[in-house]
Amino acid sequence: MLKVGLTGGIGSGKSTISKILNDKGFVIIDADKIAREVFVLYPGIMEKIKQRYDSKFFDEAGNLKRKEFGNYIFSNEALRKEYENLIIPYIIREIFIRFDENEKKGYDFSILDAPTLIENGIDKQMDLNIVVWVDKDTQLKRVLERDALKVEEALSRINSQMPLDEKVKYADIVIDNSGALKKTYEEIDKVVEIIKNTPTTGIKLK
Repeated sequence: MLKVGLTGGIGSGKSTISKILNDKGFVIIDADKIAREVFVLYPGIMEKIKQRYDSKFFDEAGNLKRKEFGNYIFSNEALRKEYENLIIPYIIREIFIRFDENEKKGYDFSILDAPTLIENGIDKQMDLNIVVWVDKDTQLKRVLERDALKVEEALSRINSQMPLDEKVKYADIVIDNSGALKKTYEEIDKVVEIIKNTPTTGIKLK
């Protein structure tokens, strides 16, 4: 089974690309979805967060206030890294469980949609890596419109990730998603052909 990594940055439109690929018949493993599921699959995570962080980030039912907690974490690099060190091993474990499950089902291709694919070294275990790129102004505008954040909050989240210009250095394929959706669809059609014609031996295109 060909393992394909799909990444980008907040506001790059990676999720839109992922949905289009899914509509074209590709199986998608959504790392963001897994990041939410691990709280149920591994209840000990929530207990660790409650012990480490302020109780104000939890409601009366004991649920994590994700937006407030996210703003707090992303405002401090040390705290963000500490939190990532806590939760990411669980996410990575589940990602590869899903890959194994897909392979057992007989799928020829499986795409991992992961915002921190490169930062966490998961790209090294993929057969092919795709980066969705947009220019910085477009990225900021989309984050502000989508998440209703203040400029400083949006910039904090953007800057917490590896810059897109740096991510493209790790890519086998780059999708420029700055322009019209029609152009993006044309690029995706080319990507689909590349995926279908890539051997599953781990050989990179470059």
